[in-house]
Amino acid sequence: MENNSVKKLLFGFCFVCFCMSLATASDSLLSPKGVNFEVAALMSVKREMKDEMSVMDGWDINSVDPCTWNMVGCSTEGFVISLAMVSTDLSGMLSPSIGNLSHIRTLLLQNNLLSGPIPAAIGTLSELQTLDLSGNQFSGDIPSSLGFLTHLSYLRLNRNKLSGQIPKLVADLIGLSFLDLSFNNLSGPTPKIQAKGYSVTGNSFLGNPSSPDSAQIGVGVSKPTNVQQDYEFDISHLKRFSFRELQIATSNFSSKNILGQGGYGVVYKGCLPNRTMMAVKRLRDPNFTGEVQFQTEVEMIGLALHRNLLRLYGFCMTPNERLLIYPFMPNGSVADRLRETGREKPSLDWDRRLCIALGAARGLLYLHEQCNPKIIHRDVKAANILLDASYEAVVGDFGLAKLLDRRESHVTTAVRGTVGHIAPEYLSTGQSSEKTDVFGFGILLLELITGQKALDAGNGQVQKGMILDLVRTLHEEKRLEVLVDRDLKGCFDAIELEQCVELALQCTQSSPILRPKMSDVLKILEGLVGQSGHTETEGSQGGTNLFEARTHDFSRTCSNVHQESSFIIEAMQLSGPR
Repeated sequence: MENNSVKKLLFGFCFVCFCMSLATASDSLLSPKGVNFEVAALMSVKREMKDEMSVMDGWDINSVDPCTWNMVGCSTEGFVISLAMVSTDLSGMLSPSIGNLSHIRTLLLQNNLLSGPIPAAIGTLSELQTLDLSGNQFSGDIPSSLGFLTHLSYLRLNRNKLSGQIPKLVADLIGLSFLDLSFNNLSGPTPKIQAKGYSVTGNSFLGNPSSPDSAQIGVGVSKPTNVQQDYEFDISHLKRFSFRELQIATSNFSSKNILGQGGYGVVYKGCLPNRTMMAVKRLRDPNFTGEVQFQTEVEMIGLALHRNLLRLYGFCMTPNERLLIYPFMPNGSVADRLRETGREKPSLDWDRRLCIALGAARGLLYLHEQCNPKIIHRDVKAANILLDASYEAVVGDFGLAKLLDRRESHVTTAVRGTVGHIAPEYLSTGQSSEKTDVFGFGILLLELITGQKALDAGNGQVQKGMILDLVRTLHEEKRLEVLVDRDLKGCFDAIELEQCVELALQCTQSSPILRPKMSDVLKILEGLVGQSGHTETEGSQGGTNLFEARTHDFSRTCSNVHQESSFIIEAMQLSGPR
């Protein structure tokens, strides 16, 4: 009896402790009067704003759970971690109560009509990682308190009416991937800015940089008078070209220099006065990409630096033109090389195809798990995997890429991609994630195995979209050799073929949850290449270093390249409206 009494006493004590822990967790969100702090903060934000589009109609002071509200994102513990109120015609002021959202990591208010000062209370949001207040009418000084946000990686205050000097605390933020203070009314000297990339141009009263260190100061200095036709806009390590320079380089965008065309523009081959080759993407309709949109695109691409990603070398922006400049890839795309016929030996033998898959996987892994902010490609295919002079894979065409928010998902307004490469969930719902790219990578593996010919629609063998059914059938029947590109003439490893097909089938499962991450895909491919003794392209090891950006073939000169190419580079789709 005594033992039972003790057990009951202990059980009762534990139950009380459990209830107290629950109460403590919930009370952390409540004021002494029982009001949810975060609900109160969001309602203060709502009161200070004019909501012409009624996007905050569902916000209710009587609610105890703001996690169901429009534009509000929460953690599993119930704390508000993101507020995304973008392009919603909001006006009025931003309430200092925003500082009570103590767990928020992402605050996006860009492209509205908000005015008044930027609340200094934002500087108390210690977990904030992304802050975008661009494209509003904020005035007054930049709060020095923003310099206390040590976890901040992305800060945009451009295109407002801010004045005063750039606070030293903000300039000293070493963790920033990008800082944009352009097109305000800032004045005084330009301090040494520690961000990896930044822009301070468009501030008429801002003085010259206080330090001539070109590694830190690459932007914000006025452009010579001979390029006044271009917007004064520069980003860190990127080179800014005048439109005239590109006209000369491409022979006035001659049709003879066209490398490929997509639905949104044309890619030209160009040659600079120093005989350096380049590829120029000229957007077909610049109205699709306004100044801010184009700037965002350039920032995103320019910050993604990896040996297996196509490096953005520069850009050009005028009132009527938007252009991106890349290194010229002498070996074209994987799709080009797979389409070659009549050669005694294929350009891409079996070993080289495995190494291409490995390089592409490394590039995608960087985009998904190491780039900050994360990026999804959304059109992974053989035509978008380029080959440098050593046939190393370089993932190209970031025109379709979108930045992932902190919840690692993104709902788009329109599905963009290539038929036969689009993941089913993306096609049906418009929702894309890293797993969308994994699906595309699985199809890429099949393109490398088959030489792409079995994927061609209308060839009498199989239609696009049905290739997976065929592969599954042949896998079950253990007849995978039927899939292999005939150009290889039987020169492949049957065990490696089976492992590659199994990996492709894992990557292309209908449920995105069941697909592996690119990090898992990479491990499998590294094991395949390593255990078989294949030799990778020299220097390809350790390719995940953030700033291991290669110039690829910018050292290649016009005299070394045939002006009339023996192949046509398949069009690389450019991005549409954001």
